[in-house]
Amino acid sequence: MISALNRLVDLVEQHLTEELDLSGLAGSLGTTEYHLRRMFSSLAGMPLSEYVRRRRMTVAAADVVRGGDDLLGIAVRYGYGSSEAFGRAFRAVHGANPGDVRRDGGPLRTQPQLRFRLTVEGAIPMDTRIVDRPAFRLVGHAARVPLIHHGVNPHIQQHIAGLPMAEHARLKELSDTEPAGLLQVSDDVDPDATEGTELTYLHGVAVGADTAAPGDLDAIEVPAGTWAVFRTSGPHPQALQTAWAATATEWFPSNPWRLRPGPSIVAILDRAADFSTATCELWLPVEPA
Repeated sequence: MISALNRLVDLVEQHLTEELDLSGLAGSLGTTEYHLRRMFSSLAGMPLSEYVRRRRMTVAAADVVRGGDDLLGIAVRYGYGSSEAFGRAFRAVHGANPGDVRRDGGPLRTQPQLRFRLTVEGAIPMDTRIVDRPAFRLVGHAARVPLIHHGVNPHIQQHIAGLPMAEHARLKELSDTEPAGLLQVSDDVDPDATEGTELTYLHGVAVGADTAAPGDLDAIEVPAGTWAVFRTSGPHPQALQTAWAATATEWFPSNPWRLRPGPSIVAILDRAADFSTATCELWLPVEPA
């Protein structure tokens, strides 16, 4: 995976003035666009689209400062249909208009070319199991919420708090398959996992594909497939979020699996009364790399 990401970075440099065929590139690297985007975002700390924009504007800034071409010509060279569109992208990266930078020589904010390296520490083994599951359904109460990478998501908190206590008990009674118990489900996540983008959050349970569920509940159909299940324990949600990040930085680069599209599921196995600590299982849909 690390070599694939570095090849991707090299190809971005070679095609800064063109649209990148990411699907074709992923296929040539023996992976999928979905996995490539998710791993890039997790390891680089930014979506691939943002990295491309920053690199494009870093290189374009040199053309702006040199002054050999008019701004419209530079805009067209870098794939923008107008100097206004180019100016918006330029300002978003450098914080200044191209005309001002041409006159003053700056300010400029450079995005260095990335290079990925795998650091194998191995100090903390990851408690993982691989599970093949038949098709099942996730049923419960769903809401659209923004993605937040660190700390408690207040939108999810508000969604759960709005459910009557009796509803939690009713959901638990419906659970009849793994993952067991009340679940926290994230679905329709942006492949770049950009913070602030919307996802579908479902507070519910897993039931068999043929299990009848009340009509007042939302449902997510989950096809048969393989899952990597990571067990975490400690301060909540920090331990869970740390493990989630470690799947990208440590587990996937070291194991012959890749992410496939599908919901990610958190099962709470045990927790303190105030939810300050918890033991959880993180279920991620995977396929052989």
